[in-house]
Amino acid sequence: MQKSDRLVSQEQRTPLQPRVALETLGCKLNLADSERLSREFLQAGFRLVQPDDETDVYVLNTCTVTHVADRKARQRLRAVRRRLPEAYIVATGCYPERDAAALNALTAVDLVAGNSQKPELVRLIAKHLPERLPTARTPHLLEPMPVRTEPPAARSRAFVKIQEGCNDYCAYCIIPKTRGTSRFFAPDAIVADILEREAAGYQEIVLTGTQLGDYGIAQPGDRRQGPDHRDQETEGNPLAALLGTILSATRVPRIRISSLQPQDLTPTLLALWDNSRLCQHFHLPLQNGSDRVLERMRRRYTSDQYVAAVQRVRERMPDSSITTDLIVGFPGETASDFEHTLRLCETLAFADIHVFPYSVRPGTLAAQFKHATPDPLKQERLQRLLSIGKSSSTAHRSRFLGATRPVLWEESASVDGGLEWNGLTDNYIRIHTRSPHLEQGMITPTKLTALSVQGLWGEMAP
Repeated sequence: MQKSDRLVSQEQRTPLQPRVALETLGCKLNLADSERLSREFLQAGFRLVQPDDETDVYVLNTCTVTHVADRKARQRLRAVRRRLPEAYIVATGCYPERDAAALNALTAVDLVAGNSQKPELVRLIAKHLPERLPTARTPHLLEPMPVRTEPPAARSRAFVKIQEGCNDYCAYCIIPKTRGTSRFFAPDAIVADILEREAAGYQEIVLTGTQLGDYGIAQPGDRRQGPDHRDQETEGNPLAALLGTILSATRVPRIRISSLQPQDLTPTLLALWDNSRLCQHFHLPLQNGSDRVLERMRRRYTSDQYVAAVQRVRERMPDSSITTDLIVGFPGETASDFEHTLRLCETLAFADIHVFPYSVRPGTLAAQFKHATPDPLKQERLQRLLSIGKSSSTAHRSRFLGATRPVLWEESASVDGGLEWNGLTDNYIRIHTRSPHLEQGMITPTKLTALSVQGLWGEMAP
């Protein structure tokens, strides 16, 4: 979880304020939710601390996309209970939405609240907290806190949710059941959210959602969504219309799109990247390189259509980074299917590959499929794809050695008596440098000089 924006001054805080720690597992959509919860806790009179600090309230924003994510959440909740036996422990996010009973059965958890309860989560916690803390610690909870008036410190990245839910129902995916059907937020609300982060000093906004290409497709009865923009002038492309509005109404230096589908990459949308504020990074989940498996997965593209989308991006932006997600061991995946995936990954030369072994999610269509792939075979295929991904990533980063690119500096650590910083280029390469002159949130032209384990080393350009 990123350090949350402090909305009240240090002078306005007292030791009597109840402490709350938020920890986030999973996707950028969860990060966006956690950022909003952080601001709501501050406005309600809580004091934010880090997840490993002593705290009165611990909130875990969970993921449930695989059984491994479920296990990680349970382990983390139990570990926090052992470390903080008196704390009020909350599980929220997708896991409670999918299987609240499993989490309610854990003695480690005091409150289980799914995604649908997140808008009321701070109020729910404030209601029950006086049962745990002395009354003197909680007298003013939920009373609005004064907003800080001093100039904000520089920030790095903030996550802004523009859409949520999905109507695709891919065979393996539980997200439509945990996030609901596709809905979106009105452009003026999104712009206002971005302007708030801009005023707080953030230098990059990451636009997040479950299925960003669905932006503008209205679902009836959801008061949070905006009007249907399909008839706008931007060739009927509501996502392009939104990006155009954001570019004209805000001044934040960087805007990054969290994830798109290949069918979303129309010429109209890609033309917006002529504006240098849009980061040249495209995360395009492939999932599998075999058309037979893609059809069984209920994906809405073929491998040829995916390749064509990648080519459209690279023809327009040859320095862009394209990253992807893959699932190995989907039920019925043959050796031939897997070879298609291998060859496609080698051909497309991704900047990075995230590989996941298929995990059965109860309630999905694929949970009923036969011909499960044995776990040892999944692991073998996983390792082969990871090897290709490592080589592909190294080759991609090596292309930029000697080049100069803008880097947004995010974090520093003391190393050998000096400060070592890391940050991201506009095209999503992790850069490291040693400098006493940087500050969090600075964007500087940086010459890329050498390979690091997962990124590049850089030097400040003159």
